[in-house]
Formats: sequence, C-alpha cells, structure tokens
Amino acid sequence: MRNRQPVHVLYGGGHLFQPGIAPKMGRIALKVVERELPSADAMAKVFGISAELARTVYPRLIQKLETEPVEEMRIDFEDGYGTRSDAEEDAHAEAAAHSLNGGGMPPFLGLRIKPLKGATEQRALRTLQHFFKWAQPLPQGFVVTLPKITSPKEVEVLLANLPHGVGIELMIETIEALECLQELYEAGQDRVTGAHFGPYDFLSNCGIAVVKESLQHPVCVAARTKMLMAYARKGIGLSDGPTRELPLGVNATRALALHFHNVQKAAEHGFYQGWDLHPAQLPARYAALFAYFLDDVDEHRARLKNFVEASEQATRIGHVFDDAATVLGLVHFFERAVNCGAMTADEAGLPKKPTQTLS
Repeated sequence: MRNRQPVHVLYGGGHLFQPGIAPKMGRIALKVVERELPSADAMAKVFGISAELARTVYPRLIQKLETEPVEEMRIDFEDGYGTRSDAEEDAHAEAAAHSLNGGGMPPFLGLRIKPLKGATEQRALRTLQHFFKWAQPLPQGFVVTLPKITSPKEVEVLLANLPHGVGIELMIETIEALECLQELYEAGQDRVTGAHFGPYDFLSNCGIAVVKESLQHPVCVAARTKMLMAYARKGIGLSDGPTRELPLGVNATRALALHFHNVQKAAEHGFYQGWDLHPAQLPARYAALFAYFLDDVDEHRARLKNFVEASEQATRIGHVFDDAATVLGLVHFFERAVNCGAMTADEAGLPKKPTQTLS
C-alpha cells in the first residue's frame, strides 16, 4: 500500500506523456492563476470564501503549483487516448515507458488501459505487454487503472498480466461493478490500492439524461457512499470523478468555481482525491482542499492537542465531545492536510509518537 494518498490524479493521453510533464503542467496552472485569480481578494470572490481565509490559502496555492503541481498522473490509453492503429498504440506505449525515468515526473504514476472485455481486451493486454517490456525500473507505487469493470473476472485477468509490485486501481462506473465491490476487491487479492468512481459512465449506465449529469446527482452521491462503506476499512484510496467543464475561455471563472465546489463536497463525503482532466483545473483543486483544511483549523488543532495531552482520556471542548475514534479522524485529517501542502507538520500539531489508542 502507498504511504500517502494523493489528492488528485491528472489524466493525459498516452501519446502526450513525456519527461518534464509535471513542471509543464505547473506552468500552465500558474498562468490560469495569473489570469483568473491574480490576488487573494480575486480568489475570495471567485470561490466565495472569506478574504481572511483566501489570504492564508493564496500563498500556499502558489507554492504548491511551483513545487509540486501534479501529485499523481495517469498515462491514459482509454478515453483520453481513443482508438488508433495497433502500430501507433504500440509505439506510444513504448515511448511512454521510456519517458518514466526521464525526470520531471510527479511522485505517483500509473497507466489506464482499455477495458479487459469484448473487442478491446486484446488491445489492452497488448498495451500492457509493450509498456512493461520497456518500463524499467518502474516507479515505486505504480498502478494500472482498469475501466468499465462489470465482472471480477476482468480483475483476475489484469492481475495475471501485471509485474510483481504493480497495484490495481478499480474504476467503479457500472451498476454491475457497484453490486460486487467486495468480489472485485477479493479478485485483486492484496494488489488493489484504489477505487475510482466514474460518474458520467455510471449515470449513463443508469439511464440518466446527459443534460442532468452532475457530480452531485443523488445517484452519484449514493454510489460514492456505497463505495465508502465497502472500502473504508480496507486501506485503499477512494477517488471521485472529474468536473467536465474546463476553466478555459470566457467561462473560466465559472468552471473554476464549479470545480472548487465539487472538490469540497467530495471531501465532505470522504473522497479526498479526484480526477483533473486539464492542468487549468489544478488551481481550483488545491484552493478547495487548502480552504477545506484551513477553515476553522485552530478549533480542530485545539481538540487534537487537548486529547493528546490527556492521552487516552476523553475530553470536552465547548459542546463537542471527543473520544479516541473521533480524534483518530482528526489525526487523519491533519495528515492529509500536511501531505498535500495545505500546512506544515508543525502547524498541524500532530503527535510525534501517537498513543496506543491513536495507532
């Protein structure tokens, strides 16, 4: 398992993957900030947050985009790539493999293949074979994302074709997959590291009209809740899907605000990771999470500090009562905040040696 769950995954066509991809994406994201969010006050207005919170978030956002703009990237040979000739996809898979160790990479990487069923199964397996033939050494924590799953058999086929140490990421975007979450996890044995929700395919699978598609549709909320309940105790990362409207052109600020809203709602529902389809979405992603972690942070930090000082005794601050399970949630909250750059470890006030109750 990974020791850190990234807060997003940026999808990009396999034909576009090359050395230096992460800083390149950062430069694009910073141009969006310069154009649409030129100051903390402008950011407060676009995202509807207080000026005080925006002034705290803004410099951290700039620093994040300058130092670690992309936490995770998926080399995509499915929707973001399309259908090409076998020779062309073979060449792109090999080129992507050679680029892995070329520098300028995000800390986490993976590959998305086509579905392992029907007409695309053999092409998906061929892409895996070509990629892994040349991908040496593999980055630590490398995963393969399996889309449009309908049966545990597809996970078994993927497992049989993966090198040792490569993780499996389940994409839950069909009714069939949602109905067999436990079986999918078992089919991957101990190699399943994550489960990503595919909202738009799922809505279509449910017969929801395209004009009504939304990450906050009740069907999506219900599906994510079922995923959370099935996988919360299995130690795998959960990820929400993307905001389709991109912050480009005349509607950029509206799209940024929508993405900000979707990211914050996902975090409230226990999904701290989500997809980004374009580097222009990164400013809204990080701003949303930083604001989520930093809003009322003094109160959360005080609750954690009081509990740590009292060791395993329950403590009360105001009308909020904390027990060990509650504070374990606070520890995870601050760990996520530190990992993504919203705050430093010192600012979080995490215990250096958690008590037995917190371990």
